[in-house]
Amino acid sequence: SASNSNPPPSPSSLSSYHLFLDLIYPLPTEGRLMNNCIQARRKCQVDPVCSAAYHHLNSCTSSVSTPLPAQELLVPEECREAAQHLRNSSLMSCTCHRRMKNQVACLDVYWTVHLARSLGDFELDVSPYEDTVTRKPWKMDLSKLNMLKPDSDLCLKFAMLCTLNDKCDRLRKAYGEACSGSRCQRPTCLRQLRAFFEKASEPHSQGLLLCPCAPADQGCGQRRRNTIAPSCALPSGAPNCLELRRVCISDPLCRSRLVDFQTHCHPLDILGTCATEHSRCLRAYMGLIGTAMTPNFVSNVNTSVALSCTCRGSGNLQDECEQLEESFSHNPCLMEAIAAKMRFHSQLFSQDWEDSTFPVMERQNKNPALRPQPWVSSLFFCMLPLILFLSLW
Repeated sequence: SASNSNPPPSPSSLSSYHLFLDLIYPLPTEGRLMNNCIQARRKCQVDPVCSAAYHHLNSCTSSVSTPLPAQELLVPEECREAAQHLRNSSLMSCTCHRRMKNQVACLDVYWTVHLARSLGDFELDVSPYEDTVTRKPWKMDLSKLNMLKPDSDLCLKFAMLCTLNDKCDRLRKAYGEACSGSRCQRPTCLRQLRAFFEKASEPHSQGLLLCPCAPADQGCGQRRRNTIAPSCALPSGAPNCLELRRVCISDPLCRSRLVDFQTHCHPLDILGTCATEHSRCLRAYMGLIGTAMTPNFVSNVNTSVALSCTCRGSGNLQDECEQLEESFSHNPCLMEAIAAKMRFHSQLFSQDWEDSTFPVMERQNKNPALRPQPWVSSLFFCMLPLILFLSLW
C-alpha cells in the first residue's frame, strides 16, 4: 500500500541538492591573507627605522601592562615615539587567520603593534582575525546513518558522522584521550580541543557541538554538553570571571579569541541581531573553546551557555563582572545564532527533504552576501529557449 510519508533522501538526491547549491551560491575562495602580520614584520625588518621602532615597541609591550577595559593605558614617552615611527607601516593594518601556520607568532606581532594603534585616537580592541567567511558545501553522506536506529537523537547521528570521517575521528579521539578523567591534564586537554575546533571541518565540529535535542531528551542534552569534556576542560571550582579574563588577556591567543567574540557576537538589539553575521558569531564563539574563557551549555535540558565562573567577591567591579558574564549567558545575538544553527541541523535530517530545503535557502537569501548572483538568473533565462527547442527537436 502507498504511504503518505516521503522516504528519506537518496544519496543521488543529496548529490543533486549539493550541486544545486553550488550553482546558486558560488562559493568564495579563501586566498592567502593580503597582509598577514608575519609578512608585514618581514617588510619592516628590511627598513632600519621601522625595524628599530618595532623592536623598541616590542620591549615596551612587555613592560606596559595590558589594561582592563575600565583602565587607562599608561605609556612611557619613548614608547610613544617608537609607535609614531610605525604609523605608516604595513604593520598597522596586518591581520591573522585562525588556521594559518605560526598563528601564535602572528598574533604576537599584532598585539605588539596594537600599542601603536591605540595611541592618539581612542580605539577599542579590534579582532586580529581577517574578516572572511567561507561557505563550503555539506559533503556528508547521510545515507551512512542507516546503521543507527531511526529514532536515534541528532547528537548521536552527528557523532556517527564524525566517526565516519577520518580527520574528524582522529582529532576527536586525540582530545578525548587528553581530556579523559584518568589522564586529564588541563593544558594538554585545552590544546587538543583547540586543535579539533580549528582543524575539523565546520559542518562536523558545529554538528557535534550544536546538535538539537528534544526538550525531554536529557541523554541527548548530556551528550551535547559533554562534547568539550567539561570535567577536564573547565576550571575546577568557580573562579571570578574578571580573574578569568585577566588570565585570558595575558595570553595573545586567548585575548584574540575574546576580542573576536566581542566583535562578532555584539548584540545590536534584544531580537538577536548581531553586529555582523550569525555565522561569524558562531565561529568566534567556538574559537574560545580550548582557552581560559571556554564556555559551555549550562544544563542538559536547554541551550543556554555560560562561562564557568562567578561574580562573587568582585567588590567595586561587580557591574563590570556581570556585564562580562552576561555577554555569554544573556546575549541575544549568540542565543539566536545557536538557535538558527540548530534549526538548520534539524532540517538536514528532516525526512521531507524537498520541503525542508526551502526555508534554509530563504534564510540564507536574507544575507546579501549569500543571495543568488545576478548572472545565475540571466544564464537560466538565456538557456531556457535552447532547452525548450532541443526538447521539441
